[in-house]
Amino acid sequence: MSTWNPSSWRDFPIKQQPTYSDADHLKRVTQKLRELPPLVFAGEVRSLKKQFSDVVEGKAFLLQGGDCAESFSEFRADNIRDTFKAMMQMAVVMTFAGSSPVIKVGRMGGQFAKPRSSDFEEINGVKLPSYRGDIINGVDFTEEARIPNPDRMIQAYNQSSSTLNLLRAFANGGLADLSEVNRWNLDFVKDSPLKEKYEDMANRIHESLSFMEACGVSSKNYRTLRETDFYTSHEALLLEYEEAFTRQDSITGDWYDTSAHMLWIGDRTRGLDEAHIEFMRGIKNPIGVKAGPTMEADELIKLIDAVNPENESGRLNVIVRMGADKVGDHLPALIRAVEREGKKVLWSCDPMHGNTIKSSTGYKTRPVEAVLGEMKNFFAVHKSEGTYGGGVHLEMTGKNVTECTGGAFNISDEDLKSRYHTHCDPRLNADQALELAFLIADSLKDAKQA
Repeated sequence: MSTWNPSSWRDFPIKQQPTYSDADHLKRVTQKLRELPPLVFAGEVRSLKKQFSDVVEGKAFLLQGGDCAESFSEFRADNIRDTFKAMMQMAVVMTFAGSSPVIKVGRMGGQFAKPRSSDFEEINGVKLPSYRGDIINGVDFTEEARIPNPDRMIQAYNQSSSTLNLLRAFANGGLADLSEVNRWNLDFVKDSPLKEKYEDMANRIHESLSFMEACGVSSKNYRTLRETDFYTSHEALLLEYEEAFTRQDSITGDWYDTSAHMLWIGDRTRGLDEAHIEFMRGIKNPIGVKAGPTMEADELIKLIDAVNPENESGRLNVIVRMGADKVGDHLPALIRAVEREGKKVLWSCDPMHGNTIKSSTGYKTRPVEAVLGEMKNFFAVHKSEGTYGGGVHLEMTGKNVTECTGGAFNISDEDLKSRYHTHCDPRLNADQALELAFLIADSLKDAKQA
């Protein structure tokens, strides 16, 4: 670690980065970012790491969710509010089922950069650089929009700052009130085609809250019933931006990336001798690493040794994203290697990225049944291995979009075109996400009993 500093990643090969045409312009922007206030604080980051340690020990569960990629054009208070509400609704169901705290981490307030499978895309014979997220270039298919512009990092910071201010207000200003959140769940159950399946749990939660209130325990006199902790996360892809927000804590002397509470490394940028691993190994934030079907057991152990050499509990989240038909074949070997080496990791399931298909109508989509299938297989593997599957990582929105097919409301391929708003990958809508929360609840109950 003595050779690490916030810019040491520049000495390593790097993938998925834009090429800026004006180096001086880039330098001016990153210098400006270094002078701006942090978005999160070291104490908050340490609190999240402690809560992640509880997940590692099976005492809590991680719910991580939000947009595939945040956009400048859809930045509105009601969008942030609706996603926050959806996550709160999911958390109440999971908390009741698992009888343990649910840690809420949004893919919000910084999730702007996206890795791409190709540097270029072609439409009707026109070939342009790929869209890499609003922090880098524009989604419009024009030559001008696709030019990487450093000024977009300033706009991303400003939007992230506003998002965090709003999230903190929601978390501490009454929108997280447990009785109010449960009322939203009762409304969902009333309108759901699977009403009978969910009604029992929703009613039991309602009865428990009513009993507590009768005993004098309510949100009016207990802060913990009307407030919550809500953290932010994003993929640490654009290292020019991440370096600018890497600050040294005045209390501990440690380095923290203050752009988010948690950062993760994608499946395309986790090379052991590459820049993203070098950067992530030096910051003290909790970090995640995506583990796809190509991840080998010995590679995972080497990666853990690189970014968590002290085997610190709560430091590393292995986010499994393999596909519903592959997780049963590939995950057991990873779990066994981690257990054999005595490594402390938080295991969570990303059932979105491995289940993306092209619909018959030409839209990129994800069948809810496949998403649920991967989650079920993920929990089943952990149960058979005697380990704890401690989290889910979802691309979702509180908006009533039609981007993923299936679910209780039975969105078809033909329905996708009606409200397909994503700039990148398809997201679960609020109803689909809450439906999954009720279904995850059974797995949490089994894990708690085990």
